[in-house]
Amino acid sequence: MEKLKVLSDNRVKSTDLRVKRFLHQEIDWNQRIVMILGQRGTGKTTLMLQRMKEFGDNAIYLSLDNIYFEANRLINLIDTLYEMGFRNFYLDEVHRYLYWSKDLKNAYDNYPDIKMVVTGSSILEVSKGSEDLSRRALVYHLPGLSYREFLVIEHQIELNPLKLEALLHSHHEISSDLYDLINVPKTFKDYLRHGYYPFFQEGLKGYHQKLQSITNLVLDTDVAPFEELTYTTIRNMKKLMYVISQSVPFKPNITELAQKLDIPRNSILKILDILDRAGLLSLLRSDSHGISFLQKPEKIYLQNTNLIYLLSGDKPETGNIRETFFLNQLEVNHKVTSSKWADFMVDDTYTFEVGGASKTRKQIQGVPNAYIAADDIKGGSGNKIPLFLFGLMY
Repeated sequence: MEKLKVLSDNRVKSTDLRVKRFLHQEIDWNQRIVMILGQRGTGKTTLMLQRMKEFGDNAIYLSLDNIYFEANRLINLIDTLYEMGFRNFYLDEVHRYLYWSKDLKNAYDNYPDIKMVVTGSSILEVSKGSEDLSRRALVYHLPGLSYREFLVIEHQIELNPLKLEALLHSHHEISSDLYDLINVPKTFKDYLRHGYYPFFQEGLKGYHQKLQSITNLVLDTDVAPFEELTYTTIRNMKKLMYVISQSVPFKPNITELAQKLDIPRNSILKILDILDRAGLLSLLRSDSHGISFLQKPEKIYLQNTNLIYLLSGDKPETGNIRETFFLNQLEVNHKVTSSKWADFMVDDTYTFEVGGASKTRKQIQGVPNAYIAADDIKGGSGNKIPLFLFGLMY
């Protein structure tokens, strides 16, 4: 146990407080259990350690993938640490620990004066089983970096997140101001290639190799144990992701996919649902209410543009990049569904067609609250808005 305390002290001391993710300000840290879920590599651990470094009295950081927890129960350790005066527990990688939900529930019920900040995989189901934590925990989801956060970290440019309504009505001034600060075309291309995961700061040479390793870990060690998947199913998931990366925005024919991968139709739909929950795919549906995994999505995207570059090489399909970026940035704070007239419907109110500089309004003529998100333009006009601006929203 002394070694765990030393590890905790070392991790906190080495944590940098200079740049914080957008979610840091949105979390209600006063809740007794705060759960931060998300993909590997998005910065959940750093977010937790920053909070602990600032307000870490009577606190300890514990990573539950530590070998200590192979032979020791977390709840017993919390009992001991409580007697020693610890009241704040920062628990990392809880999905790697078999009894995570039972022990968190017991700690919550046994000690009304403790607080727990918890991180875990985005596939974690907090309401599953008899140890339902959904009534006890406040759950947040941490995505990767937005284009705005990438600019803050990489170029030290202070930009406040934009509200959608402000962007729609003031995009001319906003784009002009940003061009005065930065080389937008270059930084935007950099972001699309390698700006979504904070570990780009460790160097670009090994960035996609690290991303490949993270993708494999998500499938092999996060997804597989939770869903009790076979090696063949994991291989089929990887094949499916590669197929999507090579495509124009992918409109699935489930029967054809089932034949191509030689697995039942319902298994394809289940795989898509798992990959969506794991943060590797984004499924665009016609309606977000009462969704079942048996409902076929209208389109399938890789979750972010960095994954497209990883799987498709240096020449990804341009339309796929553009639409993936738009969906990825908007779905953090908005409901995004498919549109009958264009590419996307946002909050059941706004219609968006995504394209290049030459994209015209022909397709959305007569559609109320309809806009074009256009790539490769410096400034917008009317309802035609530069695509990169949608990366400034969180």
